[in-house]
Amino acid sequence: MIPMQQNSNKEPAFAWNEVQFLVGNRETITRMEHVAVKKPFDDEIITFLNDFSSRIMKDREAKQYPDIVTLGFWIRKSSLLSLKKRFAKNDGNMRLGRGVIFHIAPSNVAVNYMYSLVSGLLMGNANIVRASSKEFAQVDRLNGLLIESLEAYPQMKPYIAIVRYERKQEINDYFSAMADVRVVWGGDQTIAELRKSPLKPRAMEVTFADRYSLAVVDSDELLALTNLSNLANHFYNDTYLTDQNACTSPKVIVWKGSQKEQAKEVFWQAVWKTVHEKYTFQSIMGVNKLTSSYQAAVTFEGAQIIEMPDNLVTRVQLTALPADIMELREHSGFFFEYDCDDVMELRELCNDERIQTITMLGDKEWLMPLFASGIKGIDRIVPIGASMDFDLLWDGYDLSERFSRTVTL
Repeated sequence: MIPMQQNSNKEPAFAWNEVQFLVGNRETITRMEHVAVKKPFDDEIITFLNDFSSRIMKDREAKQYPDIVTLGFWIRKSSLLSLKKRFAKNDGNMRLGRGVIFHIAPSNVAVNYMYSLVSGLLMGNANIVRASSKEFAQVDRLNGLLIESLEAYPQMKPYIAIVRYERKQEINDYFSAMADVRVVWGGDQTIAELRKSPLKPRAMEVTFADRYSLAVVDSDELLALTNLSNLANHFYNDTYLTDQNACTSPKVIVWKGSQKEQAKEVFWQAVWKTVHEKYTFQSIMGVNKLTSSYQAAVTFEGAQIIEMPDNLVTRVQLTALPADIMELREHSGFFFEYDCDDVMELRELCNDERIQTITMLGDKEWLMPLFASGIKGIDRIVPIGASMDFDLLWDGYDLSERFSRTVTL
């Protein structure tokens, strides 16, 4: 590795004690601009991440969190080699990391910050991650296991710093000035805040703005299933696992097929049973959902609140899908439903660039006329239960290209 030099940046306009280091330290940061970049999918990085994966899979505490286990599965060596096979370019040119990536993690999904970090590292970059100020047990455990891996592979220490600090522009300014790529998760407000901090002239920015998602369910296919509890568990993971706060969590359920009412009855019964067994419900959730359902009923003509056993599942049936339906979105198990006979009935809603993912039970070909019509929304179509399965293709971006540069040979 090229010897590291002292950072040439001026002294920051903040006190270092305002920055809490979760992984790495001040020296890691001040030297990071001079760390040598690596090639994407470098063998040393894959070996390091596989060690991290092994520690996750063997850790008793980590196994209590499905999102941590999913991450561990994603970064195991065989999975990373599959990613390499998909994303490595064999065009005779050379690819290298861009340098320093400054990641701003969202506050609504505990493990997201680690996927962003791993993506930057896989592409050969050094990484500064601003973790959410919100406390998550998953974050604490993951950081502890990551530190263990860094002790086993000390050559990787210069490539990783995870920090936490209160929102302060002077600190954002400092890290942004170092960045060759800035990655902003967390929505429109966070993006606006970070854009007050200038980047270097050649630096890139990747932003993940406020997005919303749908589910499409083929009633005929659902009624043909022999294990509805399995589907209910998958749906639970897409929605209740993050209190519907993730941009991938469906807020609208679109029903198609010839047996919609029968399918709804058995589906919601199975979902309610799963939620009743797994979910921790708070009274304020019920108040918020009740308020939002009443507001929807008076806002949208023909909207009907569907009776359920309690507030664990709140359903509002719609007779149309206006483009502004997501302005009345709610969390913690609040769903709009729409009966659809022609896919083009979804066009107005799906022409919104904020529509990100469609989770689906049924044939995805049914959706193809929407794309043929030239819509601006929908970046992903995945099976129900796979909405949070991370990939280097995310939100319409190819992160393998955004996080690396090409040397033409």
